[in-house]
Amino acid sequence: MPEDLKKMYRTLVEEHFPSNMEVSFVDGPKRQTLFFEKVLWTIDQVQKGLRYGENPGQEAALYKLVNGNLILGETKTIQPGQYLASDIELLQSGKHPGKTNLTDTDNALNILRYFSDTPTAIIVKHNNPCGVAQADSLHTAYERAYMADRVAAYGGCIAVNRAVDKITAEAIYQQYAEVVVAPEFEPGVMEIFEKKKNLRVIRIDNIFKLQNFVGQRFVDFKSLMDGGIIVQWSFVPLARTREDLTLAACEYKGKTYSINRKPTPAEYEDMLFGWLVESGITSNSVIYVKNRQTVGIGTGEQDRVGVAEIAKDKAYRKLKDRYAHEAHKMDYHELTDSELIRAIDLRVEKEKGGLIGATMVSDAFFPFRDGVDVGIREGVSSIIQPGGAGNDYQVIEACNEADVTMVYTGQRSFKH
Repeated sequence: MPEDLKKMYRTLVEEHFPSNMEVSFVDGPKRQTLFFEKVLWTIDQVQKGLRYGENPGQEAALYKLVNGNLILGETKTIQPGQYLASDIELLQSGKHPGKTNLTDTDNALNILRYFSDTPTAIIVKHNNPCGVAQADSLHTAYERAYMADRVAAYGGCIAVNRAVDKITAEAIYQQYAEVVVAPEFEPGVMEIFEKKKNLRVIRIDNIFKLQNFVGQRFVDFKSLMDGGIIVQWSFVPLARTREDLTLAACEYKGKTYSINRKPTPAEYEDMLFGWLVESGITSNSVIYVKNRQTVGIGTGEQDRVGVAEIAKDKAYRKLKDRYAHEAHKMDYHELTDSELIRAIDLRVEKEKGGLIGATMVSDAFFPFRDGVDVGIREGVSSIIQPGGAGNDYQVIEACNEADVTMVYTGQRSFKH
């Protein structure tokens, strides 16, 4: 790479955003104003804001809400002072954060808020999770999240909801990560991370209070290229317990169609885990989860059957890479021995990419049965989706033919 191109990534952008910002909503004599303060960090005795925006050369600034309240109808915004990604504590800055580091951190927290009861690790890359997993220990949760997609985890943001211990830190040290986010770091951990000078280590004490953010909304601003702004309330998944789910059923031409088999407790667990992870994934999306671990994640595709195929293909490829790493300490694409490659291929084919017994998760309804057929052919045992398609009866028939259970959330989960 030419030196002038390398220099692009090392050149900081001087931003010209003001230190304070006010956003007012006016309805006749009634005015509601939100007051924001720009966030700066002291790094090497110099006050610095965001490194740059989404790309080098783009100015950017981070603001935190310091005062004001917004009430529209029966919904009000998060109160000032409940800081998360807008007021991070940099324990180790290396290359201090840019916009993408903070948006990755924010989306990781967006998902982590639903899993406060169990050690959970999430690795986010380009604002989408590439691996999410739960376990009885943080180390195991991290290892499972990492092994879900070792390739995409390279250069990602790792976020956890427990204090990082030394065994987890040693595991994280073995990979290349941009950011590590946690509520706390146990003694000896920073000495491990200090060996990687450019690793951004971020402490957010409020991660311990993430459950307080469940069900809370913020105001989502989307700026348009002509200067216009779309304002909306942020998405809140309503299905968060098994009681919130409905066994799939519908009526078509006077006939009632309903799913034959109720989910097992383990299937319910995976359904809810997958649905809440899904809330932080770019649409159109379909994902597969198994034993509270993501197996294949398909994001941002235009058609649902296509994204179901992409998630399936990724499950196969990621499992091949995992087995190559576990058995030979090599990436799958680095293998040259045809017998080793064939052995891994046969094993993954037999296990159908780890999808046998998995849960299929869709952020919107399946317009035709061809979408669920993708997962059913791979051996999924359960499906969770919003429901409400005109062809729901076809999807129910497809599930019953394969003894697959399916539930509806009654809510779409698009994220654009």
